[in-house]
Amino acid sequence: MNNTFEKQAGISLIIFTILLVFTMVLHPAGGSIEHLIRITPVIVITHSVAILALPFGCIGFLGLTRKIGIENYGSVLGFIMVCFALIATLLAAATNGLIVPLYLQHYKEATPEAINAINPILRYGFTVNLAFDYIYTGAFCLAMLCWSIAILVTKKLTAWIGWLGIFISLITAVIFISGVAVNNLHGLRIFGVCVISWILIVAWRITWNRL
Repeated sequence: MNNTFEKQAGISLIIFTILLVFTMVLHPAGGSIEHLIRITPVIVITHSVAILALPFGCIGFLGLTRKIGIENYGSVLGFIMVCFALIATLLAAATNGLIVPLYLQHYKEATPEAINAINPILRYGFTVNLAFDYIYTGAFCLAMLCWSIAILVTKKLTAWIGWLGIFISLITAVIFISGVAVNNLHGLRIFGVCVISWILIVAWRITWNRL
C-alpha cells in the first residue's frame, strides 16, 4: 500500500473523529417543539458538521481496508458494512438535523392547536430517524467486528487492536440490545465513545506505524 495514501487515510480518520466529537459535544438534547424551533441554528450546525465528517470517514476506512488487504474477504466486507453505516448516518443527520428543523420554521408563529396538529408528522419523522440510527449502529459494529477478525487473521496490524475491536463491537451490541436507546443523547455518546476510541487507535497506527 502506498505510504502516502496510508498516512492520508489515517489523518482522514482523525479528522472524522474530531468532527464527530464536536457533534456529540454540541448535540442538542431535544425538547418541546417550541424549544426545537428556538435552537434551530444549533441543530443545523451540529448535524451539518456530522455530514461533513462522512467523506473523511469513507476515505479513512478505505485506507484501513487497503492496509489489512483488499484480497481479504473480512476486510472488504467491513468496508461494505461501514459504507452502509455512513449512508445511514447521512440520512439520520439529514432527517433530524435539516428536514425537521427546517420544517418547523414554518410554525414559528403557529398557535398551540396548529403545533399539536403536526405532532403525528414529527413522530413519524423521529421514527424514521430511529430506524437509521439502528442501521448505522449495527453496521458500524459489524464493520468493526469484520476488520478486527481480519486483523487477527492477516496480522497486518497489532493483534491487540483486533481483540479490542471485537470486544468493543460485542459490548456495544449488548448495551443497545439491553435497552439503551441509540437515538437519545446518552445512547449516542456511549456509542460514539466506544467506536471513536477504536478508530483513533487504528488511525494512529496506520498514520505513524506505532502502537
